[in-house]
Amino acid sequence: MASFPALTGFYKFLFLYLEPFSTTLPALMILTYPGASWFYHELIPSDGPAPPSGFMEPRATLAIWQLGNCYLLLGMVSTVVFRAVRDAVPRDLAAQERLVGALLSCLAFADVTHVVSSFIGLPVEMRYNPAAWNPTTHGNISFTVFLFLVRISWFLGIARTRYYFGVSGGKIKSK
Repeated sequence: MASFPALTGFYKFLFLYLEPFSTTLPALMILTYPGASWFYHELIPSDGPAPPSGFMEPRATLAIWQLGNCYLLLGMVSTVVFRAVRDAVPRDLAAQERLVGALLSCLAFADVTHVVSSFIGLPVEMRYNPAAWNPTTHGNISFTVFLFLVRISWFLGIARTRYYFGVSGGKIKSK
């Protein structure tokens, strides 16, 4: 496996493998089985069973399929762009870090907007009751907050060597 100094250890595992898997899986579930109706039902926790396929208005089905496509796109961008950065500039560690940082910045912004919209969309009585949330809600809020915090940790240089962000005096470390 190629060296990737800008994304090592836990960061590499999370952003190169776990996050793409965690966005691709729901996309495939929406587009195949259990389907768009199931996912639509899971967006807001409910005690009732998921309605059968075909119960939704066609516009809602289309919107959920498009959401699934966005999840798939997120997974593909993460896995493909990070690998392209690693392979395209293997010896320019500052460039690697700048490119990884650019993608992580965009993803961090999306994390915030996703969490806020998911939280606001919950019924008021559920917002501050995570015990009432289902796995989809925890994925949309809890796991996304975790991803955001790890992205911020990466920018702060926690548990990694910095090559561009936070390097003082413009001196870039290289290998």
